[in-house]
Amino acid sequence: MASRYFLLFLVPLAVVILGGCPATTENPPSTRRSPGPPAARIPSSVLASPLEKVTTPPGTFFTTPYLQLGSDASDPGTMAIVWHTPTAVLSGANAWTVETRSPAGVGNWKKQPGPVAANPVAVAAIPPHVVCAATVRGLAPGEPFDYRVLKGGAPVFAARATRARAASDQPFRMVIFGDCAEDTAGQKKVAYQTSLLKPDAVMITGDIVYPHGRASEYRAHYFPVYAAATPDPKRGAPLLSTTLFVGVSGNHDIAYPNLAKYPDGLAFYYYWKQPLNGWGGGARGEVPPVSGDRTAFMRATGPAFPSGANFSFDYGNAHFVVIDANYYMNWESARMRDGLRKAITANPSATWRFVVLHVPPFHSSATHQNEQWIRRLAPLFEETGVDVVWSGHVHNYQRSHPLRFQPSPKRTSDGTVDGTFLIDRAFDGKAITKPDGVLYVVTGAGGAALYKKPISPANGSPDAEPFTARYEADTHSVTELSVNGKTLSVRQVDENGSEVDRWSVGK
Repeated sequence: MASRYFLLFLVPLAVVILGGCPATTENPPSTRRSPGPPAARIPSSVLASPLEKVTTPPGTFFTTPYLQLGSDASDPGTMAIVWHTPTAVLSGANAWTVETRSPAGVGNWKKQPGPVAANPVAVAAIPPHVVCAATVRGLAPGEPFDYRVLKGGAPVFAARATRARAASDQPFRMVIFGDCAEDTAGQKKVAYQTSLLKPDAVMITGDIVYPHGRASEYRAHYFPVYAAATPDPKRGAPLLSTTLFVGVSGNHDIAYPNLAKYPDGLAFYYYWKQPLNGWGGGARGEVPPVSGDRTAFMRATGPAFPSGANFSFDYGNAHFVVIDANYYMNWESARMRDGLRKAITANPSATWRFVVLHVPPFHSSATHQNEQWIRRLAPLFEETGVDVVWSGHVHNYQRSHPLRFQPSPKRTSDGTVDGTFLIDRAFDGKAITKPDGVLYVVTGAGGAALYKKPISPANGSPDAEPFTARYEADTHSVTELSVNGKTLSVRQVDENGSEVDRWSVGK
């Protein structure tokens, strides 16, 4: 085994949704998929019954319905439908309700019995509105499903969802990217390519909107692109109403907590309805240090603040753990580390364990080289059997060799973390697919300006650190993750649809 390693003592490194939707939803674009892994094929019988025509009266929605995980992380038959409305009507003749049909096009509509939750957003810089969320249950895992939102008993919106969350014995396909909604041509091309890949879910690895994580920025840069009326590389694609999105917090999302300066800031906590099973939160140094008037902010966030940026969930046979990797997180805390350990190992039967965060522990870009605090969690990732750590923050694509890292107990003054690496250079993801160590992937090329310049480390490598196996910084791109039993297949696809990397892991 020793021959598979390269030993290195490291010196410090320089280290949805749309604003204005079509009034009519009728026979939306087909969910039929191009040939791919088993997770990518939908039985044609499911598509035999078209979605009924629904007319949306003007002014009904502030933001039309979109799909999220919801608070129940354990049941693949449960998701959340979220929408924004000018006012909340939760009871009486004009009350909101939600119905589902699962699998899609099969049987009668079923009224969801759960109440519709409502959180008012009444802050400066954006018109007041209400975020409504309905938990839907009883979906057939892994199958497309239909849903519709009713107001006063009359349908006002309907969509056919790509797929409910996969059960543990079902394959799935996910697209991952980060650092995206900056209203660039690259962002729109990435959204369009994502629609062509037709994933079961989309994961954003942080820095969802730029530059300050504000509600007004969601309205300007996020909703119009990922819920464009039609797929178009110059505008985006209609993804949010049909495809589950999972959001990870980045520094541009929740590290600007001055509400006096950014009154509609921290909108991550308004608009993402995700599991509330996180660890930590509430203790000093483990949440954004919010300043200014918090009254309206707390009404808008509901239970999501303060711990909603740390959570875990199962999708298929994979267990995902999402970490808030911002500077205020206190990973020196034994309580936080114990909580993270429990979160990663929460599902003993999971075949795959993935950690998703914004700030990458290991990368070879010149930008953000001093932000290495997450490296101190590497031994915990190794101990708990994490297969891949997915991150963003660095605006390009990078893949590491499988590695093990032992951080030095000595603290540096510049933010770097010294330590010892064991690097598995035999793994190539093709002929040799069983890694000895954790793989670290940066997929931060989702739309923001690219970071093309690599570091020039002291060891003489001209392009990258020795732990980096692949460095692609010339184009925006997305990661296509496919899981089928004990096989993980990964492709990196650029904004023009070209494959720039391919690798796999077997167990």
